[in-house]
Amino acid sequence: MNYLPVLSSVERVVAKSRSVTFHPDQVRAAIAQWGHIIPASMPWEHSCHFFDGSEKTVRWIFTLDVLNHSFWPDPGNPVWSVIYKDNIFSGYWGLAAALKRAQERGVPVADPGFLASLDQTALSEILSLHGPGHNASPSREDIPMIDKRLQNLQEAGSILLSELHGDITTLFHAASGSAAKLATLVASLFPSFRDEAAYGGGKVYFLKRAQIFASDVFAAFGGKQWGDFKDMDRLTAFADYKLPQVLRELGIISYQPELAARVLALAPLEAGSTEEVEIRAMTVWAVERLKEEFQRRGRTLTSPEIDSWLWGLGQMDEFRKTPYHRCRTIFY
Repeated sequence: MNYLPVLSSVERVVAKSRSVTFHPDQVRAAIAQWGHIIPASMPWEHSCHFFDGSEKTVRWIFTLDVLNHSFWPDPGNPVWSVIYKDNIFSGYWGLAAALKRAQERGVPVADPGFLASLDQTALSEILSLHGPGHNASPSREDIPMIDKRLQNLQEAGSILLSELHGDITTLFHAASGSAAKLATLVASLFPSFRDEAAYGGGKVYFLKRAQIFASDVFAAFGGKQWGDFKDMDRLTAFADYKLPQVLRELGIISYQPELAARVLALAPLEAGSTEEVEIRAMTVWAVERLKEEFQRRGRTLTSPEIDSWLWGLGQMDEFRKTPYHRCRTIFY
């Protein structure tokens, strides 16, 4: 059983989309040119990732994914970054580094009681350039949406305490080895993971961070122990702002002139707007078509693996010729 309503809901958007167009003829060309560099797996091992082989890792990943959104700076502002072990990290890796650094300094970043009572001063210190307990001057920039991040952490801590006996691993027993069910349960319990929008008189579901949580646990534990999920193939792409940038460069999707001009001008799109929903829906749809083409070529990949491939391409200069769309949201 597929507990996720994502694909059926985005299919309705794809059928009606006016601002974003899918070009199926470009799928084969993209794989022919770039498919050889797709990674064999989604490795978790990285200096910024915490892993100890126990449920502590699951709890740490949950905190990470509560905060895993919206890293790009507003115009004129510097990029938010942190220093960890003498290296500078920004974006997602900056967030992971900040949380790992704080944990190593004794801050209980995965404890629900700590999260529920967290204040903005403490969170700012955790996410500052040098981290908690450091005497250096504070960083010049805060991470974007720090007020919403604080609210979501407090909410997560409170719900963990009131609904899950203080432990996110309680949901894993209810999920019974299903990544799709785990993602759905997370989204149903925690409002900050309830990534959905209205379109054409109905709801569209993306559930990006809820699916990422399941995928991160799977990757961290190599598909075993807490990551022993039997249905990773049922997860979809994690619709964000980097994947559509890459898909545009590959020619797999395109924007109508008015939308393309707004994206080029870095004009923000409103979360839940018609254009923004169509971009995300077409991203999910395109990844499914890429998955089918890889399958025809004899390679079975999950949508998260293809997502990881596209995200990796997005770190290359070839795929940064045009900007990604700007949308300030807690969902990606």
